[in-house]
Parts: sequence; structure tokens; C-alpha cells
Amino acid sequence: MTSYRSEIRFLLNDREVRLSEVASTDTLLDHLRLEQRQRGTKEGCAEGDCGACTVLVGRLQQGELKYETVNACIRLLASVDTCHVVTVEHLRGAEGGLHPVQQALVDLHGSQCGFCTPGFVMSLYALWMENPTPSPREVEIALQGNLCRCTGYQPIVDAALQAADYGKPAADILIRERDAVTARLQGWRDGCRVTVARGGDTAILPAGLADLSAVLQENPDATIVAGSTDVGLWVTKFMRDISPAVFINHLEALQTIRVDETGITIGAGVTYSECEAVLAEHHPHLAEYWSRIGGWQVRNMGTVGGNIANGSPIGDTPPVLIALRAEVTLRKGEVRRTLPLQDFFLDYGKQDRQAGDFVESIFVPHSGENTLAAAYKISKRRDEDISSVCAGFAVTVEGGVITAARLAYGGMAATPKRAASAEAALVGHPWSEESARKAMAALADDFAPITDWRASAAYRAKVAENLLLRFYKETAGGGEPVRLSA
Repeated sequence: MTSYRSEIRFLLNDREVRLSEVASTDTLLDHLRLEQRQRGTKEGCAEGDCGACTVLVGRLQQGELKYETVNACIRLLASVDTCHVVTVEHLRGAEGGLHPVQQALVDLHGSQCGFCTPGFVMSLYALWMENPTPSPREVEIALQGNLCRCTGYQPIVDAALQAADYGKPAADILIRERDAVTARLQGWRDGCRVTVARGGDTAILPAGLADLSAVLQENPDATIVAGSTDVGLWVTKFMRDISPAVFINHLEALQTIRVDETGITIGAGVTYSECEAVLAEHHPHLAEYWSRIGGWQVRNMGTVGGNIANGSPIGDTPPVLIALRAEVTLRKGEVRRTLPLQDFFLDYGKQDRQAGDFVESIFVPHSGENTLAAAYKISKRRDEDISSVCAGFAVTVEGGVITAARLAYGGMAATPKRAASAEAALVGHPWSEESARKAMAALADDFAPITDWRASAAYRAKVAENLLLRFYKETAGGGEPVRLSA
């Protein structure tokens, strides 16, 4: 029998917060600045792009407390129930002065105007706790989601590389108090359905998967919120009404990853960060691609299931997963149905998801030993940008002849879509540049892309062709990536 609770509760730095009047559209950033007066956390873009609002959120994962950087501007307040929110005000050194990360930034001149600095501090703090002696590349990845407009990044990178010289994580307050915080958060996990509202704007946190099914049957038009990296922008940029909003980021049953002899099953609530390592292990071509999905904060919040369920034609994960023969399982009540991922996308803004359905998991089969695969993303900025065109390719070559081909693109049609004509031009032919060029020409029969502010139709068409040629050159040659020269 389901129990009920009418307040959210979380730790903010070192004190408890309980709130009963919470709207589904309330953001963590607004609460921190306007209600809690924690004004070190800034609003720069209100879309999870600049990192000035970066805070840490500690949440229990399979009984262990893990702290992650998140964008408070698009993190919705209801989602931090039973979490530990840490802002820049909580940082301090062992003797009560500046934290080692802060002191390193001071000494190495890593700040000028200072507006973005708290966000950089929090990202570097999270990195320092996990990896106090990072490589330059690891620092760059940690800072993908933080933009600075005046300092230049080298002093900030230098500070990150030297922060461990100023102090070790073992002495940090979040390390020393981790057991106590873990016990406190665990004690709050009461298995209740949580419902909070303000002025009729309602947020619901189901007690479990069975309760999630019940909530969605009671509210078939509800907005499902996982990581809020898309929904957050519906709130901050489009002022959209999302009530009632059903939050699922706390449901551990949706946060499992299972690997067996057939493939990888990823729960719909698994974040990009959580599945990165296992996908890279079994599909190495995804390693570099995955690090270009948003910034670190976005990958810590956003989920693969949410990216699929949202159905965007420029979503980063559908094309590469379609190429790998992925399947999606949807659930309604106790009834499940599984379909090829490519069949889930019906038309622009329309997916094969009925009222009350939710995405439960994604299955990614292992690739055969004769399969060549690649994933590519083209965007205006290299890091933390939305795709103009993205592509996932998988070609099986046996005895020098192509026996199967799956070429999937995003940004080329109203949905993520396979290039059926180009695939047909490949199958039965040698894996050669001639075959690749015939498939390139066939792409014109598969796609009629549009022009928008991200790219022109002509650019998209040419890029789609060139990515296919690049795929051939990288797999048929010495295996080295094909890059534009400086």
C-alpha cells in the first residue's frame, strides 16, 4: 500500500530544508538565490550552457553517496528530495580559510571579473574530490560546461592541475562527513509518494515503478521529468506549463545497467555519465562521441531514456543507438512492449508512446566481430553544443563484401532516421571508396534537410555525404581518425 508525503526535504550545505509549497516549475537556482540567499550561485544563461550556476548535488546510488556537478538553473527544485545540495558558500579549507581549489585559482590568477568563478570552483571541486591529480584532458572535460568570457582558460587549467598541492581530498568536509550524510539521506528514504504544489502547479515523485505506472494512469497528460536538461528549458525559456510533473530521477529501479552475453540493458533513468564507461567498453567508437554530449553538468543530469523519449530530431543518442540495432521497452501499468528504436519515432514531435506509457529501458546488442562502427557529431562549437548533424554508422563486412549496413542520421529529417537508399547502395558490394561514394549519392533519395539557424540544407546534405566518406577512410585505412588540418 502506497504511503504519502506532502513535502520535499534535502540538505543544503549543513542544514535541513523542508518545503511543502513547491511548484513543478520552481528551479533550484531561484530557490537558492531568492529564498536561501546563497548568491554565490549565479544565473548566466538559464539554459544549462554557461556553468555559472554550477552546484553539487549528492544523491544515493545503490546505497552510496555520489556528488555530481549540475546546472541549478535548469535543475527543478522538486528533484532534489532526499539529496545533499552543496553551494560554493560551503567550501572552506582545513583551517577555515579558502578551499585548496579556491586558493589555487587565486594564486594562479584564474579569475578576473569573477562572475563565472563560483561555477568554475564547483566544477573543479568535484574533479578534485574524484581525481585530485587529473591530466590536462581530464580538466578540459570537467570544464566543458563552464564558460569564461575574460580570463582565458589556461590559468584555470593550471589551477586545476596544481590544486592537490594545496590540500588533499581526505581532509575535505564532504569526505569526512560522508558517512553521516549518507545515513541521514538514507533515513529520509521512506518509500512514500511525494506530492507538492503551489497554486495548483503540482510536482509528484512516485514511490516506485508500480506507483509511477499508477500516477501516469491517474495523470495521462503529465510531463515526465528525468534529468530536466530539456524540460528545464521549457520552463526557463518558453515559460511552459508542465504541471502535473512526474519526477523519476530518484527511482533506482530505472537506474540499472545490466550486461549479458547478448548486450547492454540501460534503465531509462541512467544518466549519460553513468553509462559512459560501459558503452565505451563494448562500443569503443562511442567514447569520444559521448564526451561531446553537453557539458559535464548536463551529462550528470541528462538521461539516455529522456533523450529518446523527448524525440528531438537532433538528439545525440538516437542515431548512434539506431545504428547499433537498439531496442526500447515501454511500460504501461504491468504491460511492456519492446520495439526497434527506429520505429519509436513516428513524425516530428510524435513518438509511439501512448497515454500512460513510459520508457523503461533501452537494449543495445553487442556488435559482431566483422562490424565496423563509427559515431560523428557536427556542431558550431566542439564542446557543449547541439548537433547540426550527427550520425551513427555500422557496416558488416565479410570476405571483403558488405553483408549489412545501418546508417542513421540526426538533423536531416523530422525524426532520427536511417538512410535506406544509401544502405541498399552498400549491401552486396565491396567495402571500397567507390561503394562509399555511391552510397553518398544515394543520400539525396533519403533526406531533404531544412535550413535553420544551426545549418543550411545544403550544408547538412554535404556534411552527411562527407561523414560517410570519412567513415570509409577511417575504417579502410590505418584506422586513424580523419581530421581537418589546422
